[in-house]
Amino acid sequence: STMEKKFFLCVLLFWAVPDVQPASDVWAIDVPSTIPAVQGECVLIPCWYTYPTTKIVLNRWMGFWKRGNTIVSTNLKKWKLAKEFNKRTEFVGALQVGNCSMLLHSVRTTDVGPFYLQVRIPQFKSFTFTENKVSIDVIREHFWKYVGLFEDLKIKGLYILDTVRAYCSVLHSCPSAPPRFSWSQAGVTATWSKQINLWMWKTESVLEFVPDSLDFNPVLNCSVVYRGGKTAKSSVAFWVVYLIDFSCFSPHVENKSLHHE
Repeated sequence: STMEKKFFLCVLLFWAVPDVQPASDVWAIDVPSTIPAVQGECVLIPCWYTYPTTKIVLNRWMGFWKRGNTIVSTNLKKWKLAKEFNKRTEFVGALQVGNCSMLLHSVRTTDVGPFYLQVRIPQFKSFTFTENKVSIDVIREHFWKYVGLFEDLKIKGLYILDTVRAYCSVLHSCPSAPPRFSWSQAGVTATWSKQINLWMWKTESVLEFVPDSLDFNPVLNCSVVYRGGKTAKSSVAFWVVYLIDFSCFSPHVENKSLHHE
C-alpha cells in the first residue's frame, strides 16, 4: 500500500531574461498578487518591470522593496535594513535589464506583506508600484507530493534480481537550494528539477535498485531534508516474489525425492 502526503518547500527561482528591453512607453510591473511559502523556508518574489523610454544615458538604478514605510530589501549593498529583515532578504534581480525579483529567507508568520516595489533612476525618474502589491501565504507545514514505483507499483509483485525504479517528488519555491533526498534502500539515484510556474518547482529523485533476498526490506522510505533543517518522510510497501530455479538440482535427487512420495 502507498502512503501519500503532500508537501511544499522553498528554493531560489530564476528564469530567462525576456527578449523585450525594460524601457517602454509607461511604468509597468509583472508580479503575482499572492505567493505560498512554508514557514522557516525561503521564497522568491518573481518580478519584471518596464520604465518609459528616454534619450538620457542611464547608468544607475536603485530598487527598494517595501512593506508600508519599512524597506524590506534593496540593491544598495551598504543600506542598513531594519532588524526584522536584516540578512534575511536579497534583491536578486538586475534592474537594468528589468528584473526586480526579491528573495526572502527564513519565512516567518509575520512575513505576509503586502510588499511593493519602488524604483529610483537618479538621472531620470522614480516610480512606486503601490497598486501592484504582493502578499505571502505563510504555510506552517510542508506538502508532500508522492512516493511510488514506476509501473511495478501497479502489480505490487517484484521478482528477486529484477531491476526496480522508485521515485519520490516534492513541490517547492526555492530552486537554488532544493530539498535533499535520501532512500532506505541502497542503489543508484538521480535527481532533477522542473519549473511548474513562476514561483514553484518540482524536484524528483529516482532510485534504481535490485531486490536481494538477504538484505531487502519491502517497505521503501523516501526522506527529504529542507534547507531550514525540517524533514519529512513518505513510504511505499510491496512484496517480492522469490523464484526457485530447479535447474540447480540434479535429476537424480529430483527423481529420488519423487520416488519416495
